Amino acid sequence: QVQLVESGGGLVQAGGSLRLSCAASGRTFSSYAMGWFRQAPGKEREFVATISWSGGSTSYADSVKGRFTISRDNVKNTVYLQMNSLKPEDTAVYYCAGSRRQFTTTLQSDYNYWGQGTQVTVSS
Repeated sequence: QVQLVESGGGLVQAGGSLRLSCAASGRTFSSYAMGWFRQAPGKEREFVATISWSGGSTSYADSVKGRFTISRDNVKNTVYLQMNSLKPEDTAVYYCAGSRRQFTTTLQSDYNYWGQGTQVTVSS
């Protein structure tokens, strides 16, 4: 079993930056692909970014490409989401997720473990 705990959310002005962290328990973290998803009020949860087990492969939603960077530290059992040039439309609850698949995947159904979410609010 893997437990995921997100942190780092908050309120930021448009154009600002935040770094989200997701700490994972369990010895198998380093073998999992990891992802970030988000859900804005009144909208479906959507894919943001994913990273392979080794960190060698990443993929991003078009809406965040060039602004967000996903990374991981398999020694610290932590995955990060660096968010730059934030926009009001980035406001959402951000969820960390873990997949037993080793390679990147954008599908929510491929993820086996989910965190509780952290709120990100971007003011205009």
